[in-house]
Amino acid sequence: MEAIAHDERRDTRQESRRGAGQDRAQETLYLRIAQQLEGSIRAGTLARGERLASVRELARQQGVSMATVVQAYRTLEDARLIEARPRSGYFVAGRPGRRAAEPETTALAPQAQPVAVSSLAARVMGMAHEPGVVSFGAVCPSADLFPEERVRRAVSRAAQRHRASLCRYPTGHGAAEFRRAVARQALALGCQLDPERIVSTTGCQAAISLCLRAVTQPGDVVALESPTSFGFLELLESMHLRALEIPTHPRHGLSVDALSLALDTQPVKAVIAVPTLSNPLGSSMPLAERRRLAQLVAQRGVALIEDVLYNPLCEHDEQRRAVRSFDPTGHVMLCGSYSKTLAPGLRVGWTDAGRWSAEVRHLKAVHSGSYTELMELALADLLMQPGLESGFRHLRSTVAARVADARELVAESFPKGTRVTDPPGGFILWVELPAGSDAMALYEACLRERICIAPGSIFSTTGRYGHCIRLGLGGRWDEAQRRALRRVGELAQALMREGEPAG
Repeated sequence: MEAIAHDERRDTRQESRRGAGQDRAQETLYLRIAQQLEGSIRAGTLARGERLASVRELARQQGVSMATVVQAYRTLEDARLIEARPRSGYFVAGRPGRRAAEPETTALAPQAQPVAVSSLAARVMGMAHEPGVVSFGAVCPSADLFPEERVRRAVSRAAQRHRASLCRYPTGHGAAEFRRAVARQALALGCQLDPERIVSTTGCQAAISLCLRAVTQPGDVVALESPTSFGFLELLESMHLRALEIPTHPRHGLSVDALSLALDTQPVKAVIAVPTLSNPLGSSMPLAERRRLAQLVAQRGVALIEDVLYNPLCEHDEQRRAVRSFDPTGHVMLCGSYSKTLAPGLRVGWTDAGRWSAEVRHLKAVHSGSYTELMELALADLLMQPGLESGFRHLRSTVAARVADARELVAESFPKGTRVTDPPGGFILWVELPAGSDAMALYEACLRERICIAPGSIFSTTGRYGHCIRLGLGGRWDEAQRRALRRVGELAQALMREGEPAG
């Protein structure tokens, strides 16, 4: 009997190993099939409205399971490249009739620069909530994108089950339930985190601030993408740090080669990067470049502060993987929240600061004291509920549709020669107007008509993006927003005509 039991255990282990290998093979297969079809669609080989092979037929053609084909089709659906029609099958989705070109890689800033963007940035953010203003200036997702009733019930349950927390002063670095939930969700980033090393914060920006304080002193140089989030620049300004901007490709993200050169020539103490859906470009680094970035900061002994705020919004599974997943040395400080993907109003973020975890825990205690236990417990409840990924898929699909719509409007309404990014997810577009355009003049003209855009100058310390704007598409999206975006294009054309020399 013991021999039989031993054989059964051995067979089970072998079957488990085979199962794991088959799972990895299936993942590779569905991505390969999805990429092949994506190439055919983008090249025009598969035309708009054309019916694709059925799941059964394509499985037979490719020699794979039907589940693999379904996963490939779902990936293409998330990317808005195909659409399912009830009882009819899958069809190539309608692509915009006119498509603007994408911007090119940005240039290297020769020296680190002091930062002074907070005044204009605050004005743009303030207009986002001004009554009667159509705002494309801020990246504030509207409530209708999120499961409001589900969030309400989670908060109510937390208050009922943990009512004592309302009158208790919590100690430590975050609710244990929340830290465990974050560690579980981090598996989707390719990361195995220790809940004891996770520190909760009041949002992702607060997490990044703590990490910066742990690894820099006033006057230090911080490298970051160019263009970059004006929120990052405001942090640097408030902490008297200097910004060194690194060239960034609108599709492939931060240039690791340019960063390596900067580390050779500049006294960089930290790097801030958003490898997945960077703000404002929406770029996403290839996996090989993420690995190189992790290796580079480890070799140079420099802290990388990685923002994973937007990772669940990316259409491609492989591009949701964090740089931290390639980091065995603890040089990557991971920062995130769910304010853009699940529950903006809870205002809870987190960080795992790697080898600087002890310093960050101390800074959290000094600068922000305790934590909002009830909100963390509610968020932990939401994160552990089944169906979370299907909710992310629905959110990705919803925002992808409006971004595609907005890109088409830009191509139709903006001046000839305008370039616009085509991000693989998220709700941000970066628009590069023709040379000679004045984004600040366009910003002021739009404000006079109660429309707010974000001028490119607030995303850099160099003044390099004076002809660019960022469009935030996370708010309400209806015909009023479409009319407003068309009007932005008309105003841009009018300003260009005014600037042309007479006769």
